[in-house]
Amino acid sequence: MLVLGFESSCDETGVALIEVPSDRSQGAPRLLAQALFSQISMHQAYGGVVPELASRDHIRRVLPLTREVLAEAAVPLAQVDVIAYTQGPGLAGALLVGAGVAVAMAAALGKPTLGIHHLEGHLLSPFLSADAPEFPFVALLVSGGHTQLMRVNDVGSYEMLGETIDDAAGEAFDKSAKLLGLPYPGGPHLARLALNGDAKAFDLPRPMLRSGKPDFSFAGLKTAVLTQVKRLGEAPTEQQRADLAAATQAAIVEVLVRKSLLALKETGLKRLVVAGGVGANTMLREQLNAACGKRGVRVHYPELSLCTDNGAMIAMAAAMRLQRGMADLQNDGGFAVRPRWTLGSA
Repeated sequence: MLVLGFESSCDETGVALIEVPSDRSQGAPRLLAQALFSQISMHQAYGGVVPELASRDHIRRVLPLTREVLAEAAVPLAQVDVIAYTQGPGLAGALLVGAGVAVAMAAALGKPTLGIHHLEGHLLSPFLSADAPEFPFVALLVSGGHTQLMRVNDVGSYEMLGETIDDAAGEAFDKSAKLLGLPYPGGPHLARLALNGDAKAFDLPRPMLRSGKPDFSFAGLKTAVLTQVKRLGEAPTEQQRADLAAATQAAIVEVLVRKSLLALKETGLKRLVVAGGVGANTMLREQLNAACGKRGVRVHYPELSLCTDNGAMIAMAAAMRLQRGMADLQNDGGFAVRPRWTLGSA
């Protein structure tokens, strides 16, 4: 069985093709080809994602990317068996592009469609890596829009352990970077600037670090960074900016690591999966690996190229649902997107 997956929830257009063995005993789904286009350069001029521009660009990119994927895999479109797409959450207009293309294509081919939860795609993306995890595990889902800790028992079986009560970790990175005058998206730029800084030069808060609960809060940290930026005045030195970047990154990472360890302790599980864009942060990976290594916990990450939004994770989530007989396939040509959609109801 061949699954074609579309991702268009925000500012990346992703398309991927995955081969699914008919029986789980025959092996895991295999990625045949994928293509991705990022809109970062377009949105940089505005300091963030402009939804209308994002939607229009998805329209321009999705079919050329589809042709690229099918050509790389040497598979005719007619051989695709199921077409999956991100149904939500995300920007409504952007979601409509991927959903509309997927359903129209499926109707033309006489094939079924499958709407996939964007966060489920992230949670299952490490199964595309060479070091795939095993169920059950604790998942740290950390991105620009979400920071959550979940117990993942199997595909479709998710238990929320903790989440942010305000800003996500990725927002804290991006908003702090903007305060430091760094371009969008700020997280990677802040991490690079932090390489030359002293994290101890500024004493920044770690909100809810000792709350005893695996919940997060990053709004107070962002406010503290703003206060320090104002104290530095209109012309801070490059070293001061690097020090503040390093202190900001250290604060975010310490909270993420401490809360992950707390979730592992509460569940008694010895396996952690890290997914989402912030999961590519080098300091986070180093500290999680060190802390979990001391506790006999295995840590799994998606490949760096799969940390961002991508079509492969959507096709993979669809493939794993198909293998388990859990896919709610649609054949009626209708569709609806779900910009706000909790994972527990997926």
